[in-house]
Amino acid sequence: MIFSELYSAYYNAVAAILKEAAENKIDSSRIRDIIEKYAFGESVLNIEPALKEGRWSLLKPNGTSVLEKTPTMPLTKVEKQWLKAISMDPRVSLFLQKEIPDDKKLTTDSFVEQEISNTDKKTNIDNSSKLKVQKINGFWKDNRNDLPPLFTPSDYELFDRYLDGDDYTDENYRSNFRLILDAIKNHYPLSIYMENRTGKRMRQSVLPDHLEYSEKDDKFRLIGAWKKSRVIINLGRILNCRRYTGPKEPLKVTEENGLKKAISKKVVFELDDRRNALERVLLHFAHFEKQAEHIEDRKYKVTVIYDKDDETEMVIRLLSFGPMVKVVSPESFVDLIKKRLLDQKSCGL
Repeated sequence: MIFSELYSAYYNAVAAILKEAAENKIDSSRIRDIIEKYAFGESVLNIEPALKEGRWSLLKPNGTSVLEKTPTMPLTKVEKQWLKAISMDPRVSLFLQKEIPDDKKLTTDSFVEQEISNTDKKTNIDNSSKLKVQKINGFWKDNRNDLPPLFTPSDYELFDRYLDGDDYTDENYRSNFRLILDAIKNHYPLSIYMENRTGKRMRQSVLPDHLEYSEKDDKFRLIGAWKKSRVIINLGRILNCRRYTGPKEPLKVTEENGLKKAISKKVVFELDDRRNALERVLLHFAHFEKQAEHIEDRKYKVTVIYDKDDETEMVIRLLSFGPMVKVVSPESFVDLIKKRLLDQKSCGL
């Protein structure tokens, strides 16, 4: 909400129009294309007339910008304070430290350097945009750290998270994390020396695809594939990892070589908005695709889309809201809720 006005779709659309108009004349057709790309279809009804009719005084009659330079979005004071606040989270620096230790630097390997189709990769963390990362990097490079943080870790308390999360300050963990990120970006395999659940040490080769983060567990896990098997590794169990230099293996993760697309499921529940339950639910599921519909008085129907692999965690999350939430569909999820409650009643959990 802090940057909703500064970086709304409308501001980005107008900034893109002015940037192009600063370099070349821009016509109505191009203006509509930019608006549809950066804003919403109906935004054409407001933005285009405001620019062309001179209400905003930003475009000249010949279609060029009134600005001498292309528009930029400098950091505001509150942004600097916010950036300083999130920089205090050790997870953030995991994505900003790009250097790789000398003993893990990439070696020449012909088969891993071959051209690979550039597929979209996802890193499920707080869901940060490229713009935010650029601004954080710029903030740190600019070294303007004289402002107090907008908030500190002592300002909030976590009560629904396990206490054995990953140690993000451990140098070995951070070193492994940076190499894994580089492998995801540049599409090359890794050889990982790790400890499994039973404490047995083993070596696993993997072509990384993406990282996932569990908010409740406070852990990262690597998702990838090797040959025709899906590979999931908790980063906290990795003792060491290196670039794989063994026999050639498939260098593109596909459904055929082990990494099937995540199966999406949905759960529908009714919500009684007592004790700010609606606000808490929407905040709790902020990183999920969802839809809320008002039924009557304080009653709402909420639909949440989630990955099938996270179904158990979804059951636990919904149960944490107690009588304020009632799952109505699908029936299979209702059965999972009933089973969990029966197990708890019998002290099975």
